[in-house]
Amino acid sequence: MARFEIERVPVLEDNYVWLVHEPAANVTAVIDPAVAEPVLAAAQRRGWTITHILNTHHHPDHVGGNLEIKRASGCTIVGPSHDRERIPGLDVEVSDGDAYAFGAETGEVFFVPGHTRGHIAYWFGGSDALFCGDTLFILGCGRLFEGTPEQMWKSLSRLRKLPDSTRIYCAHEYTQSNARFALTVDPANDDLKARAAEIDRLRARGEATVPGTMGEERRTNPFLRADHPGVANAVGLAGAEPVKVFAEVRRRKDTFR
Repeated sequence: MARFEIERVPVLEDNYVWLVHEPAANVTAVIDPAVAEPVLAAAQRRGWTITHILNTHHHPDHVGGNLEIKRASGCTIVGPSHDRERIPGLDVEVSDGDAYAFGAETGEVFFVPGHTRGHIAYWFGGSDALFCGDTLFILGCGRLFEGTPEQMWKSLSRLRKLPDSTRIYCAHEYTQSNARFALTVDPANDDLKARAAEIDRLRARGEATVPGTMGEERRTNPFLRADHPGVANAVGLAGAEPVKVFAEVRRRKDTFR
């Protein structure tokens, strides 16, 4: 099976839009287009015809380019059924557990609320690719704008069960700030220390830190490690339920500068 060809399209201040080409069927998806023009230009440079948009949630910096790209390409827009009224141009609704065929690949849909009430993620196991919007970031997770700590912890706990080789194509370049914060709540984690130093080197050269892998995240992302004693101890909640530790880590990140 031909694996995806994936191109990162940086837009706005720190967003990443992903162009995903499946060569066997010659189809191309846009993941969460914040804007249209740079995405259309990137597809044209690659000689790819956009056939799909896959949305993870309704925020404007994820759907702002939907209608313009659809007018330009005639593409099919796929998005969460829980948010059908908030996804511009939605054609196909998908829900938790659905299998979505994209060319020769089939993705599994995960319902992962927390950041928003209707957030989903798409996992294409044949290409080791997870498109998770703003639920999971490299060394971070999304703010709880519409959901609860219980919902987000459950969502992240589901995603962290994916294989180590899964590559995480999240939607923002937040990693350097996330690393600085992570060291404050997981200070004894040697893997995290080494990773933070490497991230600093990458960003000093102007290089992207996304995608990362699930194996790396399980070892170093404090939001996936709320059930680890080192994180609980660091936030003064030794022995507490993981969701309480998660909520405290998220609270601290909300005010971290």
